[in-house]
Amino acid sequence: MPNFQLPSRLVLHCTLLLLALITLSPAARADQSAAWAALQRGGQIVLIRHASTESGIGDPPGFTLADCSSQRQLSAAGRAQAQRLGAAFRSRRIVVTDVWSSRWCRCSETAQLAFGRVTPMTMIDSSFEDSAAVASQKSRDVSTAIGNHTTDGNLVLVTHQVNITDLTGMGTRMGEALVLSGQRDANGKFVVIGRLQVD
Repeated sequence: MPNFQLPSRLVLHCTLLLLALITLSPAARADQSAAWAALQRGGQIVLIRHASTESGIGDPPGFTLADCSSQRQLSAAGRAQAQRLGAAFRSRRIVVTDVWSSRWCRCSETAQLAFGRVTPMTMIDSSFEDSAAVASQKSRDVSTAIGNHTTDGNLVLVTHQVNITDLTGMGTRMGEALVLSGQRDANGKFVVIGRLQVD
């Protein structure tokens, strides 16, 4: 029997996701309160992993960005989840000045359903199949763009687990958001104020 091994990046991201699921505790609820409070003050960065999808990892072979039907898509539950996330922002009167999204349809649809608008950004396209050099360049581009975003409102980025982990070192559930302080830790990762979940 052949010795099958998962790619090391996939193993890392699955491990981080498992840790995220395990740590959703009373402390996580406190994180949510801190995150909402920071967003009400404004000037924060929000990283959102696209909402729940049909089952699978990555995309079918031969998918194209121009054809949503060729990609892994949001499930009906994921579309409802994205709408609930947007409603949670509106009910708290959170000011969102810009909504950036990966060009993958599950991300842009999440952004559109939640916030009613979206600006596609190549730098937050999935880096799942990128080389380490390309993934690092995307992280640098995002860091620069975040640093140049100086409005009083909040900036939302809807992207993929792999990109979020590259920026923060953390795993997320689908549809979960991380609110960033804009500061970096000793490893150069963005410091996370708290997590937001609508489920």
